[in-house]
Amino acid sequence: MGVDLKVPQALALWGEALAETVRRDQPDLSARQMAILLTVYLTQGPHTVRGLASGLSVSKPAVTRALDRLGGLGLLRRKTDDADRRNVLVQRTVKGSVFLTEFGELITQVAGNMEADR
Repeated sequence: MGVDLKVPQALALWGEALAETVRRDQPDLSARQMAILLTVYLTQGPHTVRGLASGLSVSKPAVTRALDRLGGLGLLRRKTDDADRRNVLVQRTVKGSVFLTEFGELITQVAGNMEADR
C-alpha cells in the first residue's frame, strides 16, 4: 500500500487532522502519548512499560508519565503481570479503541477533503 504524499501535503494532512481533534474537543495528546497509544493498539502485545520504553527509545519514567495521562483518560490501562509481579502490562480499552478508530476516520476524511481540493 503506497501513499504518494509530498512533505508539504503530509504536514498539511497531519496539521489539519490535529486541528480537527481540537475542534471536536478530543483529548490533547503529546507526540509521546500518541506514539505509545498507537504502539499498543497497532503492534502485537503483551506490552510492558519496559518494552515500550525500549521500543520507543525513551526512558521508563517518560513512559510512566505518558501512561498516567492515557490511563486517566481511559485510553489504556495498566495491570500487574500475574506471572511476574515486577512487570506492568499495558492493556487496551474500549474507549482507546474508539478514540483511535475515530482519529483514523478523521485522517481519512481530511485526506479526502484535501484530494477534493486539488
